[in-house]
Amino acid sequence: MASLSISTTLKLASGYDIPQLGFGVYQTPAKDAAGLVTEAFETGYRHVDSAAAYRNERPCGEAIRSSPIPRSQLFFTTKIPVKAVSYEGAKAQIDKSLAETGLDYLDLVLIHAPYGGSENRKGAWKALVEAVEEGKVRSIGISNYGVHHLRELEQHIAELERERGGKGKGGVISVGQWEIHPWCLREDIVAWCKEKRVVVEAYSPLVRGKRWGEPVTKKLAEKYGKTEAQVLIRWSLQKGYVPLPKTVHSERIKENADVYDFELTPEEMKELETDEYSPVCWDPTRSKLDK
Repeated sequence: MASLSISTTLKLASGYDIPQLGFGVYQTPAKDAAGLVTEAFETGYRHVDSAAAYRNERPCGEAIRSSPIPRSQLFFTTKIPVKAVSYEGAKAQIDKSLAETGLDYLDLVLIHAPYGGSENRKGAWKALVEAVEEGKVRSIGISNYGVHHLRELEQHIAELERERGGKGKGGVISVGQWEIHPWCLREDIVAWCKEKRVVVEAYSPLVRGKRWGEPVTKKLAEKYGKTEAQVLIRWSLQKGYVPLPKTVHSERIKENADVYDFELTPEEMKELETDEYSPVCWDPTRSKLDK
């Protein structure tokens, strides 16, 4: 496989590049977020994954604006919260996120979950498409959608193309984000994304620490002189995903990025994977279309 580094990026369907290793700020207190994001930038991260629901967009924006690193080299993601999944709600949220962060544009905006019903999901997507056309957002996508939601989104995109004047007017899905790790592979969703050229982001790649001591992970950590967290991040990177490890500890910010001096073999990659379906977070992927 091609050699990976902390500078590795993946090409999105939108034409933009996304840094493959992200820094997650889920549940990171707003008072701590700016300092932690700055530490992450100093370590080499160039990608921050936030959300309106996390209530820390503002300090993330502060860290980006105050960084000596050119804005063009930093990638910021936020998400439309469940309560704003509608056309008007998503339009308002995009403007609110721009105001909160103080940024001139948002690199990536995702619909956080497939709730609200079909009409509202379509409306929220239309708002994202318009935000791209207006230069407010560069790339758009979804989070926590099941395959049935993804197929519905394809229908919505086709409808918007007819309604808005032709090919491309319905937008393009650049990124999908899910809880993915060896105990929650989501192979059906990943296969759909590969076919459609949608980049897969993996949140909770460390399983919230709930699987430490698993025999295979522990064995590989000992073999390579790494932590189990580093093994799991490396697995995600080699799968071609964009892992989003989250931490509020300085030493782990560095540790989670120190994953480029070893490589798992194809056999070890497979050995890590299980047939379990054991998410440790919420799981909207299984919600019905009318929810």
